[in-house]
Amino acid sequence: MADAHSKHHDYHIIDPSPWPFVGSVGALVMAFGGICYMKYVEGSQMLMFGIDWASPWLFFIGLLIVLYTMFGWWSDTIKESHEGHHTRVVSLHLRYGMMMFIASEVMFFVAWFWAFFEASLFPGDLHQVARTEFTGGQWPPAGIEVLDPLHLPLYNTVILLLSGTTVTWAHHALLHNDRKGIVSGLTLTVLLGVLFSFVQVYEYMHAPFAFADSIYGATFFMATGFHGFHVFVGTVFLLVCLIRAARGDFTPQKHFGFEAAAWYWHFVDVVWLFLFFSIYIWGSWGAPIHEAM
Repeated sequence: MADAHSKHHDYHIIDPSPWPFVGSVGALVMAFGGICYMKYVEGSQMLMFGIDWASPWLFFIGLLIVLYTMFGWWSDTIKESHEGHHTRVVSLHLRYGMMMFIASEVMFFVAWFWAFFEASLFPGDLHQVARTEFTGGQWPPAGIEVLDPLHLPLYNTVILLLSGTTVTWAHHALLHNDRKGIVSGLTLTVLLGVLFSFVQVYEYMHAPFAFADSIYGATFFMATGFHGFHVFVGTVFLLVCLIRAARGDFTPQKHFGFEAAAWYWHFVDVVWLFLFFSIYIWGSWGAPIHEAM
């Protein structure tokens, strides 16, 4: 009888889980709450069923539900791994899933780069009079002072390249079962990620242009800000890995959580290099440099 229920395959049939439903509810509440939040910032109403929903609170409630779902779902995944359910096939599929996720992130950045290059390569398109009015027929647009690419942007480039080195150090230490090495490498990577974010916030505070000032500001802040958000997420991802590494969760044979975080961090590194050379250097070529910083 016991033989009839034994598993003769490498797949893992998960137990019934509430997280897909809870996560979907949280995403719906957060999306609707985001619209309500924008209406609140705009100073207008969001009337439904006789109630004015224009408020920031619904968005944050949805965000908390999503974050709780992430914590619960990934905790269950870690538990399944410790119970031996992550066979060779399951581990391979987890890697495929992370690859697909990063591929979807690539397409997000393609959209921001597309918007930037479409505006910068054709600033004086004769068929789009409005664009010529926005740019003055040149790129960067007339009257725009740009950030010095060899100042804070170069500093942040060095920070991210160093962080890519330290996370690789941590990975090699893990493969050699060097617990001290992985903790030291991850600690440095997290600190470098935090430093990058602080430098970028400082840069934004002293930028000579704003998001709503021009098409240059809009494309600049969307691309670099979206990347900055990914640096924040990656830093949290690596911080969780640091906590898990410190308590001995990872082994040289089983450490996909760390591996996924390292892939994500290297992806963030590569995107920054594209941003640095295309937006900070090429995209600001010939414009007056803002010297306030």
